[in-house]
Amino acid sequence: MAEDMLFATLDPTMREIRLPGIDKAILSDTVGFVSDLPTELVAAFRATLEEVTTADLIVHVRDIVHPDSDAQYDDVRAILGSLGVNGPEDDGEGDTPSAIPQIEIWNKIDTADTDGRAAIEEMAAKRSDVAVISAVTGEGVEAARVLMASQLTALHKVQRIYLDYQDGEAAAWLHARGEVLADEPEGEGHVLTVRLDPADSARFERLWPTNDAPTP
Repeated sequence: MAEDMLFATLDPTMREIRLPGIDKAILSDTVGFVSDLPTELVAAFRATLEEVTTADLIVHVRDIVHPDSDAQYDDVRAILGSLGVNGPEDDGEGDTPSAIPQIEIWNKIDTADTDGRAAIEEMAAKRSDVAVISAVTGEGVEAARVLMASQLTALHKVQRIYLDYQDGEAAAWLHARGEVLADEPEGEGHVLTVRLDPADSARFERLWPTNDAPTP
């Protein structure tokens, strides 16, 4: 749902999605952040945001053409800070460490005039943690997916793994859990160059030990 209205999302919504190089990820859409909430609503809103503290990546969606976009940004940062997910060295300028990795999605670019759009895109081009999109038209959404995937796979490592051709189960496991970059014949089997997250890499080594291929 893409709607220009407050509380379009009243409850956290979770969806399973695929990202480039990631077979399965869970995307959780929280309720929108609102400044100066009445005291009796603060606790209710906070409860819906608790799952943010266990996220692998925080995707901060901004109405980048709103006249108070910067103030809204500060409000969100303050709430995230109160949840303890901002790193001590994170100054909000981008490309800085944080307790949980964070990126920004600058939405509603379709509503900007020509000069405003150019200025927004110029600012975004200087940042490695920003994607510019329109949720209504779909513009930029694929770039946002790539950005999310790159952040989630930043700690993944590339391995060369040798498998006999009869090890179909192991090959299928690697295709399902990782990103297979190359598949080359080698003797009685083949060498897969695959990107895996640390947990899946350790799990594979327990299931199929001593399969590392020699470095060429």
